[in-house]
Amino acid sequence: MDLTKILKDMENCPCGRVHTFDTKVVEIGSGITAKTGEILINAGFPKKILLVADDNTWAAADGLYPALIEAGFHVKKLIYENMKYARVEQVVEVEALAADVDGIISVGTGSLNDICRVASFRTKKMFCIFATAPSMDGFASDTAPIIENNFKSSWQAAQPAVIIADTKILAAAPTELKSSGFGDMVAKYIGLVDWKISTLLTGEYYCENIAALTKTATDRIMALAEKVTENSEEAAGAIMESLVMTGLAMKLAGCSRPASGAEHVVSHYLECYKVIRGIWPEYHGKKVGVATVLLNRAYWNIANNVESVDAIADPTDWDEVYSKYDAVLHDDIKKLNTPTITDLVDPADLKSKWQQIRQIIRETLPTDEVLMQKMLAAGAATTPEEVHVPEDLLVDSLRFHPYMRYRMLLTRLMPMLQLDIVDFI
Repeated sequence: MDLTKILKDMENCPCGRVHTFDTKVVEIGSGITAKTGEILINAGFPKKILLVADDNTWAAADGLYPALIEAGFHVKKLIYENMKYARVEQVVEVEALAADVDGIISVGTGSLNDICRVASFRTKKMFCIFATAPSMDGFASDTAPIIENNFKSSWQAAQPAVIIADTKILAAAPTELKSSGFGDMVAKYIGLVDWKISTLLTGEYYCENIAALTKTATDRIMALAEKVTENSEEAAGAIMESLVMTGLAMKLAGCSRPASGAEHVVSHYLECYKVIRGIWPEYHGKKVGVATVLLNRAYWNIANNVESVDAIADPTDWDEVYSKYDAVLHDDIKKLNTPTITDLVDPADLKSKWQQIRQIIRETLPTDEVLMQKMLAAGAATTPEEVHVPEDLLVDSLRFHPYMRYRMLLTRLMPMLQLDIVDFI
């Protein structure tokens, strides 16, 4: 991946901001595991490192450890049994073990990357990701979702200096993980809609060039949907490149807007609900993909069927909101809604700009038919049943997820619009 060209193309951006990122090297190629040591040395990565993996990713990255040793690296290992959750306790564990090393390598995806990303930031250690599956969009991100006291929130983290992915390993990853990565990518369409609507109503920062990077990456993945379930290095490599690109876009924008919208917050709502109850919440991209299908359908139905609105001041019943969250989360929800994001929206302005909002939806989202065809072709989950979400929990997640973030989403405007998102699914 030509990082220099990406930055060059972002020079003198019309948005007025200077765009940059910390990632120095992205190497995605066939059979490059044996070259990992050479790649790291050329990138200036330190020789004294902590390698963090779990049993699954350690097995998938066969040949990595010998390659590092042969290249002269001094490797301390932390191998978890099966990393499913990124918790603050594990961040602290990695920090402690990293005290006497100069760099951290995360082997795997998702939660393993997240705990190492935060630990690297807090200990100021150089960070590398050796990816084993194209399953989520956070590879190049400088934030990480971490669970603390059963509440999942975004933490400041280190953007990896080096990202390495062997397409032979990526292609051999379980189909469910590759399909999860596909689900995480198609979510970008909803994210771009929510970002544009927020800019229209609140004046939130928006960059057309960064949004275009995300859309190009997502369109590329949509075109490869039929190859996702195959043992295809081309498809796995393309998905990986696109997932990395969305992470770079987040860094360029200085926020997660280019990669996530209401669909990600629905996923977070479901995750918090299940984690508190000790229930495995399914893979991130799998849940996000299902939420994307539902919200894509709802947004289109709203654009097509709600020709005008009579917007009112936000009538949110806060007692009802709190009743839909476990008591241990109430303090966090209160902080995120004091003030609440709709304080920035004038009902008259919302009413006057409704036709523009409808147009944003129509111009940005794939149709329900196209999205469903691509999701099914990619083997991705499309129904709540596939992520073990019963109807009552689904309804609550759709109505009450926006209160988990201080972020303008179309779903957060439903009370002001006197609409119920559930009616449009």
